[in-house]
Amino acid sequence: MSASADDIKLISTNRQAQHRYHILEKYEAGLVLKGTEVKSLRAGKCNLKEGYARIENDEAWLVGVHIPEYTQANRFNHEPTRRRKLLLNKRQIRRLIGQTQQKGLTLVPLRIYFRGKVAKVEIGLGQGKKQFDKRQAIAKRESDRQIERETFRRR
Repeated sequence: MSASADDIKLISTNRQAQHRYHILEKYEAGLVLKGTEVKSLRAGKCNLKEGYARIENDEAWLVGVHIPEYTQANRFNHEPTRRRKLLLNKRQIRRLIGQTQQKGLTLVPLRIYFRGKVAKVEIGLGQGKKQFDKRQAIAKRESDRQIERETFRRR
């Protein structure tokens, strides 16, 4: 049975990104990976927590994402936190250059997944939340949970 192009296998998500940033826009980018990185991702190992994307010389780069070494590989293994090139259209890169030069906007990896056989990363253009924004989000989440509990109890 062959996989269609729309089959998505989620590898890793960055839950901290939703807590730390207001995500304004999302982009899907391809990743330039080595063979051992692909095998490590297929095993479901990846950490996006400290990662971010930056644009240098009209190229997009993923920095700080930890993909652990593939255990069955030998001396040809990859460096776990190396910079990885992102594949975006030139128009998207130019747009992101203009937006990331604004104060407080950054590119954050949100999730890594396989679309068919190709590794993709979803990056978000985020604006950092202030401390009171985080407290408001937590308070809203707690109140929503309390409302859910009450409505469930009354059934």
